[in-house]
Amino acid sequence: MPSKKQQPNGCGCLNIPLSVIIAVLGGGYWLFSQRENLDISKFIPNNQRINIPILAATPTPQRINIPTLATTPTASPTPRSILPSPQNLAAKNQKTTRNPIQSQKTISPPTPWEKKVIRGIYLTRYQATNNADEQTIRQRVRYYRSQGINTIIHGVWGNGCTMYKSEVMQQTLGYSSCPNQFQEQWLNWLIDEAHKQGMQVHAYFEKGIKIDENSPIFDLAVTKRWIVPGVDKTYAGIDHYVLDVQIPEVAAFFKNILVEFVKKYPNIDAVQWDDYLGYYAELPGKVDRTANLTNFVRQMTSSMKKANGSVSFDICHHNPYWAKKYFAADWEKWGVDRAFIQAYNDKNFAEELYYAQKYAGVAITDHQLSRLRELVNNPNIKSILVFPFAGKPEKTASDLKNSIKILTETKPRQ
Repeated sequence: MPSKKQQPNGCGCLNIPLSVIIAVLGGGYWLFSQRENLDISKFIPNNQRINIPILAATPTPQRINIPTLATTPTASPTPRSILPSPQNLAAKNQKTTRNPIQSQKTISPPTPWEKKVIRGIYLTRYQATNNADEQTIRQRVRYYRSQGINTIIHGVWGNGCTMYKSEVMQQTLGYSSCPNQFQEQWLNWLIDEAHKQGMQVHAYFEKGIKIDENSPIFDLAVTKRWIVPGVDKTYAGIDHYVLDVQIPEVAAFFKNILVEFVKKYPNIDAVQWDDYLGYYAELPGKVDRTANLTNFVRQMTSSMKKANGSVSFDICHHNPYWAKKYFAADWEKWGVDRAFIQAYNDKNFAEELYYAQKYAGVAITDHQLSRLRELVNNPNIKSILVFPFAGKPEKTASDLKNSIKILTETKPRQ
């Protein structure tokens, strides 16, 4: 019986020669790659043409609506540091084109003298403002600034009377001020110009609670019995008399004077009282006035702070040991803002320097400029005040600048 012919399974692709398959694939690839250059439609009758998407010259994508936060796509934000604004760019260019000399000055470290918090000079109540016009006063302030001074200590009270016209003086003693030609705006000009120059003005209450026989209120004070019995001979050559602040009327007078001043000149930076705020130990009688003086100063400063809290209350006094023992001035308990130690006695300079390092600074005279080296180069001396005892502050300022210049140019000994 003849055998049956076996039928192939599947599509029969395995029976097609390999050369045919390669030819078909190659032709298809060629047609696909040349689809933009060939117009296949001409080989097809018009009635049998169809749209073949894969051969379309410009495919038209189908729009898909996707909900987003913005209807228009935006680029990723660029950090401001990479793309600065025109203003920032201009500022940057300005910095990069800065004058080399200016840059050097800006980065120069301060000298030991410039590091002092207060570099002050004292002017009496007649030396800077008395009978002077605005231009002169402002020029004087700029002069002291050019000499390296950053603080003017200006007298406003002395020998029992104010430099300025005072209603408290007028009502209490019948005098409006010390005999002078002072006008109120003069001190305002001084303060204003100082602040423009980056300086401060400290009002100095010279002689504190002491007067001499030349005081315009001396006779009145004797009549009112405002004076402590005895003569204060702290300094040779002049007799002083101490106004007794234990008398309520005297205490009220000083308190009102101080309050009036900080209200009258609200832009003043500080008030400063000196070693005349005290009682000489050798006055007649065995009386300890220390506690009463402490209470008086506390009440006076408290009233001042309430009237103008921005004003500093400073003293320029003897070291605390001498002040308490010989002047009943226990100023460490007064609650002062700053204390400067008087080092006028050159024989005890080393001892005074020991105390000055513990407090706000030191006060010297124009006769002690030779001491500047040890003061300026001592970082523990935070401030230096100079008092021109010769009465020539402009010359003192010039001498001070020259002395500092020599110190800066001369290397310290090793």
